[in-house]
Amino acid sequence: MKTAIVTDSTAYLPSNIMEKLDIHVIPLTVTIDGQAYEEEIDLTSSDFYDKVRGEGPLPKTSQPPVGKFVELFESLKVDHDAIISIHLSSGISGTYAGAVQAGEMTEGVDVHTFDSELSCYMQGFYVIRAAEMAKAGATPDEIMAELAEMKKTMRAYFMVDDLAHLQRGGRLSGAQALIGGLLQVKPILHFEDKVIVPFEKIRTRKKAMKRIADLLAEDADKMPLEAAIIHANQPEEAESWKNELAERMPNVHFTISHFGPVIGTHLGEGSMGLGWVKRKTFKN
Repeated sequence: MKTAIVTDSTAYLPSNIMEKLDIHVIPLTVTIDGQAYEEEIDLTSSDFYDKVRGEGPLPKTSQPPVGKFVELFESLKVDHDAIISIHLSSGISGTYAGAVQAGEMTEGVDVHTFDSELSCYMQGFYVIRAAEMAKAGATPDEIMAELAEMKKTMRAYFMVDDLAHLQRGGRLSGAQALIGGLLQVKPILHFEDKVIVPFEKIRTRKKAMKRIADLLAEDADKMPLEAAIIHANQPEEAESWKNELAERMPNVHFTISHFGPVIGTHLGEGSMGLGWVKRKTFKN
């Protein structure tokens, strides 16, 4: 049985990994000043942050049309018996629901959908694992079972410079944003029940990043981990943090990724994240 792996652009996977593992991507869209861009295709992350810097209106983001999913699924069923479609949290986007609907509309291929319940490179961890397993000949049921197992050790924390982006985009309540702004805190955020909620309120950026690193260290003491540092147009800071963490935790394999246009719209420039999962390797 040949299984295709599909995800959306908010996994922000490098092109070389997608090509190597034959991962298919459906792009989300960001609209700036009336101009729509498919992220990672029409607009790079660095160009995005250049365009939206300042006091202008918040860009708008939109999920892929169901028809895009149907078109891709129809093309994949020619050479595949099954499709596994892995997407950002259904609590912040309708993308997953669109994939489910498209799967029900596509005949002649077995479509499995998976709600990552988060986003960005942590979503990518699921996608990479699924693609490695598919290449190794695992069945769709085996892959879906492994993804469910991964959820047990998947962690993701992030901090933003300005809560206003999350508030204006409807991803965080106004009361929470107001309190954070008045106290000038740098709250650590995470996903809980598929939505973004505060984890802890920290006074400074440095202390917030240290707290997230300490949370990683707690898990790194128990198991080998795959971790991703995710930045919103802060590549030098991300590289510095990676070097610091790698020296402290040699049993963790680190990757640097980014918050692209769609997620960056809601978090804002300067945001930093760190996510991890128990490491496991599949070989062909």
